[in-house]
Amino acid sequence: MQDAVRIAIVDESAARAAVIEEGLREAGLTDLHVFVERHGLAARIEAFAADVVLMNLENPSRDMLEESFSLSRALARPIAMFVDQSDEEAIAEAVDAGISAYVVDGLRKERIKPVLDLAVRRFQAFARLQGELAEARSKLADRDTIDKAKAILMKRRGLSEPDAYKMLRDHAMQSNRRIADVADAVITAEKVMGGGL
Repeated sequence: MQDAVRIAIVDESAARAAVIEEGLREAGLTDLHVFVERHGLAARIEAFAADVVLMNLENPSRDMLEESFSLSRALARPIAMFVDQSDEEAIAEAVDAGISAYVVDGLRKERIKPVLDLAVRRFQAFARLQGELAEARSKLADRDTIDKAKAILMKRRGLSEPDAYKMLRDHAMQSNRRIADVADAVITAEKVMGGGL
């Protein structure tokens, strides 16, 4: 993690937040902002443009945990959450909410930087996986669209599958469009003409 990282510290106790801040500064992290008041927290963290959020909840109530998990979903940033006590359900909810590091059994100064480093790495790995999943889904959807368009061309024009694909590919190259976009246009035209796919 780079030293220029902006860290938002969320803790309702100003005294505890000061200890956390001191631990981060000792670790060489200086671009910090403490948020004690939880009202409008997401907007204030966005305005601060935090790279990482460190939340110390001590003994959170169910409502506080749910609010924090909602914050995690809204911010789309690495979040390290420290709690003194937890249960399996809360841990599962933290994972589902995208909390990058969920540390039970309190917060000690010497653990802060390694946990933040872990949170950033886990967040980046998760974001990479989400991107790969979205790309794979897009490719599958494109493949399905192309297959439907080929079937239309094979039926309407009496083409073989390779010839139908070649027709789509050639038209895509001539019109400087993706094959999936040309295939989508073929499907749309078939629907308009009453083919009713």
